[in-house]
Amino acid sequence: MPELFRMFGMKFFFFSLEHTPIHIHVRNSEGTAKFNLLPEIKLIEAKGMKPKDLVLAEALIDERKEEIIAKWHEIHGK
Repeated sequence: MPELFRMFGMKFFFFSLEHTPIHIHVRNSEGTAKFNLLPEIKLIEAKGMKPKDLVLAEALIDERKEEIIAKWHEIHGK
């Protein structure tokens, strides 16, 4: 499970054998979420995370979107 970064108590990561579309998983002490990155950042699934944490996670993903996409291609070769 490649971890990309941690911020504000949230872990941002991929699973090793991921599938397209390009997406990222987020976990904090309260739950998890999954966001697609293309064509735009979109929340796909959330379990237990507070709305304010989902907003923060989306903002952090937006700030690092290009880095995340580059890492996806590096890890998954797609």
